[in-house]
Amino acid sequence: MGRHEDDGAVTAVVDHDTGIIELSVRGRWNRQVWLESYRMLNKCLAGHPAGLVLDLSAFEDPRAGSTSLWLTAAAQGERMEPPVPVVTCMAAPNLTSGLARMPRFASIRSARTAITSHRTMTSQVRLQLQPRPSSSASARQLVTAACEEWGMPMLLPRARLVATELVSNAVRHARTEIDVVISHRGQVRRPISRRTTYLHLAVYDRDHNMPEPNGGRGLHIIRVASQGWGALPTHEGKVVWALLREQD
Repeated sequence: MGRHEDDGAVTAVVDHDTGIIELSVRGRWNRQVWLESYRMLNKCLAGHPAGLVLDLSAFEDPRAGSTSLWLTAAAQGERMEPPVPVVTCMAAPNLTSGLARMPRFASIRSARTAITSHRTMTSQVRLQLQPRPSSSASARQLVTAACEEWGMPMLLPRARLVATELVSNAVRHARTEIDVVISHRGQVRRPISRRTTYLHLAVYDRDHNMPEPNGGRGLHIIRVASQGWGALPTHEGKVVWALLREQD
C-alpha cells in the first residue's frame, strides 16, 4: 500500500483502479480532528473523485458531534455534477442513527464495490504512457481529441499547456509509468441559461513522493492556468490533478 496523505488523525488515499478516495479518521473527536477532517474533506471533494468512503472504524465520538460535518460533505457531493457519492464505513453505533441518510457499509471493499456498480458514467478518456520526453506530446494529442469531441474549443490552449506540465513533471520526477485520465464535467449555475463546464485532468504515477505545494515552474503554470489543482496518494503512488473551467 502506498503512503497516505496524513494529518495525524485523518488520512486519505486514492484507489487507482476506481478513482475512489478512502478517507480514514482515527482517535477521539475534538477541535483539531474537526479542523483536519474539514480540510481533508474539502481537498478530496475538490478533486471530484468517483466516490468518497469515510472509514470511521477507529473513530470515537460519544456525543455524535461530528455528524453535521459528514452530512455536509455528503450534501456537497450530491450537488456536484456528476454527483460524488459519499458513504460511511464501520461507523460506531452512536453515529449510525444520525447518519441514517448516508449509505453505510461493513467494509471499505464493499463500499467501493457498491459505488463502482452504481456510478454515473461520464465522458472520460485514458492513456498509459512511458516516462519519456515524447509522452508530453502524446498527452497533448489526447487533450486535443477530447476537447474537440466534447465541444470545448475555448479550453484547448490551457488544457494542452496544463497536460504538458503535468506529464512533464511526472516524467522528470517520478520516472515511472504514467496514466493520464481526462474527464468532462458539467454543472448548471443560476441563471439557468448559463452552464459551466469543466475539464478534469489527472496524471497517476507510481512514485510516492508528493509535489511541493509551492513547487517549480511547472506547478506555477498549472496553478495559474487552472481553477484548482492538487495531489493525493494512491495505493501505488500518487495522482496530481487540475480542474479547468469554461463558462458559456
